[in-house]
Amino acid sequence: MTTDTIAASQWYDRLRPDTETLLWVALVCNFELLLLSLYVVGFDGTLTSAGAVRYWLYPFVWINVGLWAIVRTTPAAASARHRRIGLVLAVGYFAVLAYVGGLINGPMGGPMAGFSASFDLPPGWGPALFYSGSLFTVSILPFKAVGYVALAYLVYATVLDAAGSAVTGLLGLLSCVSCTWPVLAGIATGVFGSGTAVASAVYSQSYGLSTIVFVVTVGLLYWRPFGQ
Repeated sequence: MTTDTIAASQWYDRLRPDTETLLWVALVCNFELLLLSLYVVGFDGTLTSAGAVRYWLYPFVWINVGLWAIVRTTPAAASARHRRIGLVLAVGYFAVLAYVGGLINGPMGGPMAGFSASFDLPPGWGPALFYSGSLFTVSILPFKAVGYVALAYLVYATVLDAAGSAVTGLLGLLSCVSCTWPVLAGIATGVFGSGTAVASAVYSQSYGLSTIVFVVTVGLLYWRPFGQ
């Protein structure tokens, strides 16, 4: 058996879900459908059109894909020095994503300060936690927090495997919602003008684009086709 055949077989084994994984996927998806049903009944959800319902589903894509990648990824054995390097890079990576993704911002000013929470957002968007202080503000949306932690963990595992790629790192930075749409919208408006249908389409599809990039990034960091 050739080296390429062995590598292909190992890659297929990582791709193929086992029975236990499929069972957990079914349980999680049913639980999420239950949460959405309870939200619609309890909070009189307003995203009822066929096109708007997707905004309820985006957070679950981030959460499910992120948790799946974390559970399925086992970092390689490495020396204490390499683990420290990987941890520093992963924490820095998360900090960048948290900043450009809006989890952490500068001080907002005004009289409002301290912790607060919002429980009336759709599942995945909420329950949201907020902190406002004199030095910085924090806005934690569950799907963003889980997604960015998953990306940082995958970066840590990638560093330990010594199979990292600048391509996956770049895609990770582009996966945050609030930094993706300004870039895409800026390009579209700069080339075609701010009033064009193209610019409007970029704005309206921002969460969909960010979700696609997030899933692609997780896939690349998990399977690491570059450098294999």
